[in-house]
Formats: sequence, C-alpha cells, structure tokens
Amino acid sequence: MATFLYQLGRFAFRRRRFVALIWVALLAVAGVGAATAASPAADSFSIPGTEAQRAFDLLDQRFPGTNADGATARVVFRAPEGESMKDPANKAAVERTVHALQSGSSQVDRVADPYTAKALSKDGRTAYAQVSYKVTGFELSDASKDALKDAAKDGRDAGLRVETGGNALQAIPETGATEVIGIAISAVVLVITFGALIAAGLPLLTALIGVGIGVSTITALSSTLDLSSTTSTLATMIGLAVGIDYALFIVSRYRAEITEGREREEAAGRAVGTAGSAVVFAGLTVVIALVGLTVVNIPMLTKMGLAAAGTVVIAVLIALTLIPALLGFAGARALPRKARKASKAGKPSEAGVAGEAAAAGEAHGRDAAGERPNMGTRWARFVLRRPIAVLLTAVIGLGVVAIPATSLELGLPDDGSQPTDTTQRKAYDLLSDGFGPGFNGPLMLVVDGRDAHDGQSAKSAAARVAKEVRGLDDVAVVTPPTFNKAGDTAMLNVVPKSKPSSVETEDLVHDIRSTTHGIARDTGANTLVTGTTAMNVDVSQKLNDALVPYLALVVGLAFLLLMVVFRSVLVPLKAALGFLLSVVAALGAVVAVFQWGWLSSVFGVEQTGPIMSMMPIFMVGVVFGLAMDYEVFLVTRMREAFVHGERPGEAVVTGFRHGARVVTAAAVIMISVFAGFIGSSDSMIKMIGFGLAIAVFFDAFLVRMAVVPAVLALLGRSAWWLPRWLQKLLPNVDVEGEGLRTQLAGTGTGTAGGPDADAAREPARV
Repeated sequence: MATFLYQLGRFAFRRRRFVALIWVALLAVAGVGAATAASPAADSFSIPGTEAQRAFDLLDQRFPGTNADGATARVVFRAPEGESMKDPANKAAVERTVHALQSGSSQVDRVADPYTAKALSKDGRTAYAQVSYKVTGFELSDASKDALKDAAKDGRDAGLRVETGGNALQAIPETGATEVIGIAISAVVLVITFGALIAAGLPLLTALIGVGIGVSTITALSSTLDLSSTTSTLATMIGLAVGIDYALFIVSRYRAEITEGREREEAAGRAVGTAGSAVVFAGLTVVIALVGLTVVNIPMLTKMGLAAAGTVVIAVLIALTLIPALLGFAGARALPRKARKASKAGKPSEAGVAGEAAAAGEAHGRDAAGERPNMGTRWARFVLRRPIAVLLTAVIGLGVVAIPATSLELGLPDDGSQPTDTTQRKAYDLLSDGFGPGFNGPLMLVVDGRDAHDGQSAKSAAARVAKEVRGLDDVAVVTPPTFNKAGDTAMLNVVPKSKPSSVETEDLVHDIRSTTHGIARDTGANTLVTGTTAMNVDVSQKLNDALVPYLALVVGLAFLLLMVVFRSVLVPLKAALGFLLSVVAALGAVVAVFQWGWLSSVFGVEQTGPIMSMMPIFMVGVVFGLAMDYEVFLVTRMREAFVHGERPGEAVVTGFRHGARVVTAAAVIMISVFAGFIGSSDSMIKMIGFGLAIAVFFDAFLVRMAVVPAVLALLGRSAWWLPRWLQKLLPNVDVEGEGLRTQLAGTGTGTAGGPDADAAREPARV
C-alpha cells in the first residue's frame, strides 16, 4: 500500500493542476445539485419492528386519510389574572383564531375547537386548539407555518397570552457563532503548529472543500433519499474534524521529509506513502464504525451514519490527492521561515540537520544536535520512568468521571427541552400548568378487533381496555374510544399524570402493555400502544438491544484491521479497551451536564432531562472511529521505529518525539470543531457536540497520551508479539513504509545522501 500511495502522491504533485481541477469541478457539480434540488419530502422517523410503529401502520390502514404521522400543533390560550376563557370576549378571540387556523392553509386537515372538544383547564384560564396537518412537519410549506404564527395575533390583540407548540414548527437547527469560533481556534492551532500561514491554511481549505462536496451531495439527494437536516449537520461536524486532521498529518510529514533534505516531489510522495497509509486505515476505522450503525435498523440513524461515512471517505481522498497537489502550488511557502531562508541559500535547514542528527542519535537515547528534548520526548520519558503511577492515575480519573453514567436515563427530546424563550417551550409550560404535565405527551391506544373471538367485538374490547387502563397508577384521563367506519378498530387517548420524558410515564407504557396483553388473550382483540412517548420508549429499548451486537461488530472488525496495521495482538486489544474507558467517561460527563445539570449554565443547557436515546450508540460509533485515528497516527510511528531496530522503550520515545505535537494539535482542532456545535439551538446537536468534544479530549490526552505509553512500557517487546501462524495469515500492508524504503534505498530516489540515508537502518526481526 505504501508504494501505491507514494506513487499517487508523486502523481498528484506533478499533475497538480489536473488534480485541483477535478476537485473544483466536483465541488461545482455538487453545489449546483444542492442549489437545484427539491426540498426534502419528509423527515420520517419510522422504527421498524416496534409496537409503536406497528400501531402507526395500522392506523394508516384502518383510518385512511388521518395521516397518523402528520404534523400537529397546539395553540395554547391563557387568560389574564382574574379572567376566564369562558368570558365572551376571550371566547370570541379564540373562535377567530380557530377560523384563521382552518382557512390559513390547504395543508390543514382539521382543527379541534377548544369549546367543543372540552379542552379547557379546571380553573378556566387555559385552553388549547389542536391542529392536525395532512403532511409531516418537514413537508409543511413556509406559508402554512406563517399562517400558524399569524393566527395567534387575534388572541394576543384581545389581551390573551397565546403560544404554539408541536412538531409543526420544527426547523433546521441553528448552530450560531460558536461553530465559526471553533474553526477560528483550529486556524490558530494550525498556525502555531506549522509556523507558516500557507501550511496552516491548506488543511482548513481542503477540509472546507471536502465538507462542501459532502454536504452539497447530501442536500442534492435529500429529497430522493429522505435525508433530514440533522444528517447534514452531523456530516459537517465529522467531516470538518477528520478533514483538518488528515490533512494536518500529511502536511506535517511532508515538512519533515523536506527538512531531511529531500526534493519536494519526493517529499510529497513519501508523505502520502507513510502518513497517507495511516490516514487510510484511520479513515477505514471511522467508516466501519459509522456504516456499522445500519445494524441498529433505525432508518434515520442509518442515513446519518452512511452520510457521515461518505464525508469521511471524501476527506481521505482529498488528503491523499489534493493536499500533495496544493503543496506543489505552495512551493517553499509551506515551510517555516528559517527553512525557506536556508533553501534559498542552498544549504540544509537547521531543522533538516537536526532531523538527520536525530535519526543518527535516537538509538543511543540522545537528543538531536544537543537540542533540548521537545515536550513529547520529555513526557514519554516521564511515563517510561513511572508507567504504573501514570496508568493508575489515568484509569482511576476516567473511572471517577464515568460514575454518573450508571444513572443514565434515555429518551428523545420534546418541546420541554427547547430553550425557555421559544414559543414551543412556553406552550409546553402553559399546558403543564393548566392541565398537568402528561398533556404534553398523551399515549394513543389502537384496539384491533378484527380477529376478536366469537361473541366478542371491538366495542366491548375497547370498553374493557378503557376501564382497566383508567384504573392504572399515573393515569389522568382516558378518552372515549373512536371507531373507524368498519367498526373493527378503535382509537383512544391516555393522558399520564407525569411528564412525557419521566420514568413514571415509561413505566406506565409497560403497565398498559402488560394489561392489554391479558385482555387480548381473553377477547382476541389486540391493543397496541403508540404516540411520541411510546415511540421514545421503543426506540430506547431497540437501541439498548442493539448496543452489544453493534459493539461486537465494530470493535471486532476494527480489531482485525488494527492487527493488520500493527502486526500485533496486544496493541489492538489495548486500543479497544482504552476506547471503552474513554467513551464511558464521556457518557458520564454528558449525564452530569445534561441530566444532572452540573455546569449546565456554562454550556447553555436550559432544561435537564433524559439523555437522547441515540446518544450512547452514536457516541460509540463516532468516538471509536476517531479514537482509532490517534492510535494509528501515534503508534505507527512507534512501530516504525521498532522495526528499524530501536528498543521498545526507545520506540515509544521516538513515536512521541515525532507524533505528540501533531496529535495534540489534531485533538485540539477536533475538540474545537465539535465544541463549536454546543451553541446549536437544537438540544440533540448541542448534546452530540459536547459528547464528542469531551470524548476526544479524554481519548487523546488521557488514553492515547498516558494509558498507551504506560501499557507499552509495561509490555515491552511482547507488545509487538504476533503468533507465527497469524503472521502468515494476515496480509502485510506495509503501513510504516518499510517496503517503500527498501525499494527507494535501492535506487537512491529523491534523497540528499543517496541510498545510505535509508539503508543505514536495518529492520528488526519481529
């Protein structure tokens, strides 16, 4: 592989105009496709195989035209202190609003008048009108949303407080200025790392091009493939992070090759052949983790994973081709000022002399040319002196942070998680105050009496269901059954006493299902529980059931991949265990902030509650892939030193000497990008941004920088052990470029000192 990538890097460098033109053309085509694409047809959230989904499907069959998953809105009215919604003036204002809602849009299916539907609170001060639409929330036109907002004006003009909730007002999340701040921090880190504006700008430029192509493609296909706005946001988040990181590693290796006295084209080839190999395998681990989300069998999650994986593939291809092409355009401007001056004078740069001295002196544990060891070198030596203390400190620290994860509660966001200044949240609070928290998440029961036993009927079964459910704890209201035209299917609503996201409401869903299963045995009439709250319960259960198989699949495939990369059994095992430690600690931090409310004001969390159901499995997928990035980039440099004859401890120091600065910069960049999404108005995006940022922090700085060198120090030479039969079975992909060096050493290609520069090191037997 290294040889192929070496040739690819040289080709891209030589044919830079051609390569750059291809990527610009792809960006233009994707942009045109996005600009001319139709709006997404829907944002469906179907959960195949769940009871809640079966109930929705049954409603569509037995109650044609009702569109069970159509958008809904609740317009909530609140009378001033001392007045009632029954007062003639207030009643007239409400009726004008209801009329405006009915006539405001052709997408409206029906509007329930509060007075005929008896939707008034006991104190008479609160009422609500239920609006049902023929289409889903993402199919609603702007005109329909504007009509919904304008209809509230009559009530407000009459002195009423009017707020609107429901999924009819769902909108594309806004990320705010913090996303731009995250990119700005990335730019500063790149400038500090490279000491040259051109070199710092290349990773940013290529990452933006990659994200532009990926997100534009997603937008162009959103209508055809039914992709949501959240899919684009997550693809942007992950694409920016890995795009900058992958380009950073290629540019960094290119500059290192230049300082060793190689010609620019040769340096580009070697950078892509060595660091590019690590980029390919790091990208593969991310893609495996994201594509593996398909095993959960939740269409929305599958689409998110595949779209993000496609963006990662684009980032890898850009790093391997566009980066060497742009390095060709940049010339000497990609180098630090001292290196540029030295190249103009026709002398080796100081960095180049230092690099060559380092190559000669590393085996003896000396620092290059008498220079002070860098921070990575000093840290690695410290860990080698005290591996047990460092290992215990890092593991215990992460274990303490992980403790809140034992209290993890899962759910899906509703209007109660919206910012307090939004009309959705205000409507949610008004309903809770006037009718009780459960009115914000009623359960829907569908009684299928088509296969009822002889002498039984849907009416008698529905009546029994209503009676027994009414007697359960935490039930506030059970509405009378509504039957379809055939009279064989009934629909009734159950209003819990507790709020939708509470544990009590989840227990009520299970209690209703247990009760109705007994009725089904007696009558033959099957009862299904659905509604948003029941769907949340089913989603959480489905995700919990899928977590172990997903972990087994993703970690197993990545373990095999890392065995191929590192030619070791224990190094991949350590990588997987370290990942589990960091992701559990990250989940603990998410629970502490978003569920317990610790530091919630710092992160703009206005409402605490259950953690989004998809969060654990999504974090496992994304963080595993990103964690393996740092494992591959850092440890491949250690293996490279080991196979060239260095002792295990020296190889660890060498890996940190060359890789710690770049890996640290990459981690800070990735954390900045993810943290930029904490400013999103969408609670799900905010939570994902925080979770990924803190997970990368734990994994990069505690696991990869502390646990990894400590474990390698304790394992010594056995860390690189691989059974002989497995050596023969596994393909040799030459990630560290040993085959490439042997080939180039035989020809003396592109080196200042001929073949001896690379042939001086003999590979160790492993």
